[in-house]
Amino acid sequence: MFHHSSKLQYEVRCDTPDPQFAKYLQQAIGGVEGEIRVAMQYFFQAMGARGDAKYRDLLMMTATEELSHIEFLGHAVALNLEGAPVSVQEEAATDPVVNAIMGGANPRHILSSGLSAMPVNANGVPFDMSHVYATGNIAADMMANVTAESGGRVLASRLYNMTDDAGMKDMLSFLIARDTMHQQQWMAVIEELGGVEAQMPIPNSTPQAHEATEHSYYFLNTSLDEPTPEGRWSSGPSLDGRSEFSVKEKPEPLGQKPDLGKARKRSGAQTEQMD
Repeated sequence: MFHHSSKLQYEVRCDTPDPQFAKYLQQAIGGVEGEIRVAMQYFFQAMGARGDAKYRDLLMMTATEELSHIEFLGHAVALNLEGAPVSVQEEAATDPVVNAIMGGANPRHILSSGLSAMPVNANGVPFDMSHVYATGNIAADMMANVTAESGGRVLASRLYNMTDDAGMKDMLSFLIARDTMHQQQWMAVIEELGGVEAQMPIPNSTPQAHEATEHSYYFLNTSLDEPTPEGRWSSGPSLDGRSEFSVKEKPEPLGQKPDLGKARKRSGAQTEQMD
């Protein structure tokens, strides 16, 4: 069950409407870095959460907050579309908003949505849920969530730098701050579960007997002309504390040359493939 307040989570104001910026804001709604993505990701993770119920609650509460972000970003898009031309005659007028429209704003904001937000990205492509990651494994999901919030904070920071509107900057500063918190909370779950050492490799429930451990901790240098880049991944203890990192230079292949043999009769292949 969900409850809704008629008020937005955060105040949204637009001092100077900018239809082109409205198009850019669509990425924060329906882009792969956007709020629809994280709302649905946390929602489906919550519905599949097993174990301690507090993690389900955490996910569901944050999913609901992300719906709030969709709401006020949608309002921001509509405010930026105020005054946009809705006819050919208006397009001919000398108005800075017209210049923004002609300079690359989304025509579907006029044609399809009546000067309001849509569930699409900045190119007008609908979000199709293909970037919603919910594995049922809490460690894998938390890692995916940190990545999602990192991409969202990058996007919000870029949008902040693209506008001079004080109202839009204020709204985006709020989103940047919430992305900071959400990154922190998902990492805090990993820490509470024992940290990276305890949670990796993911899933940590897979018996080592199922793993060819002789191949678990070496870095493969597959370059023919570059040395192995020296880093944390090439020497020293592994992050799970189970082994030491090592390097294999120009590794020899361990498998066979693939050969499927002859094609089967009535398989639609050429006669020469079956002989």
